Amino acid sequence: MLGVFSSSIVSPPDELVAAGSRTPSPKITSEALVNRFVQTNSSAVSMQIGDFVQFAYTHSNESAVLPRSFAVKDDIFCLFEGSLDNLGSLRQQYGLAKSANEVMLVIEAYKALRDRAPYPPNHVVGHLEGNFAFIVFDKSTSTLFVATDQIGKVPLYWGITADGYVAFADDADLLKGACGKSLASFPQGCFYSTAVGELRSYENPKNKITAVPATEGEIWGAKFMVESSAVLAATK
Repeated sequence: MLGVFSSSIVSPPDELVAAGSRTPSPKITSEALVNRFVQTNSSAVSMQIGDFVQFAYTHSNESAVLPRSFAVKDDIFCLFEGSLDNLGSLRQQYGLAKSANEVMLVIEAYKALRDRAPYPPNHVVGHLEGNFAFIVFDKSTSTLFVATDQIGKVPLYWGITADGYVAFADDADLLKGACGKSLASFPQGCFYSTAVGELRSYENPKNKITAVPATEGEIWGAKFMVESSAVLAATK
């Protein structure tokens, strides 16, 4: 799955900008990135959302137990990969039909965050149990919300394209070719919301997240780490 956002939606993270500056490397534009994704996946579906956002996904080579899905409701677009172990109880909590799948559940959870402010953002993902990564874009408010599970079973990466767009994808090689060293693994157990304006751990939302420069031999430009009072839990 792939989500690409202009700087008018999300400001490129300073840490990824700095990583790309330390080790300049070839990049391509956001349009070329989406075209590459579509051309290399015969079953790919792509969509333009307004002037500044593009989504794309494919069911090709997906895991049978961690499938990809897409849905849109009330101008809320969501790409989801993975599965939720407590989907049944969450359906009841949000008043959804038994047929509702994970991607629809995440849309409803996001709507609860948006419409019941000041509902803490970490509560939206803190009660999701399972292996997952998702990208939510609310067109009505131009809000982006991205999250991954606590153990990183479903990988997610983010980087900056040649034209300054921020891209999220489950394929590291895809982003490597587009973002060069302005690339990092999205830290597990964390969420990023443009409404909040920063990356946060949903288990420890008050703890600072810092970016450590990666070694020259790694494909990343930086590694994000969640600080705690006792240890630094490195994300992979």
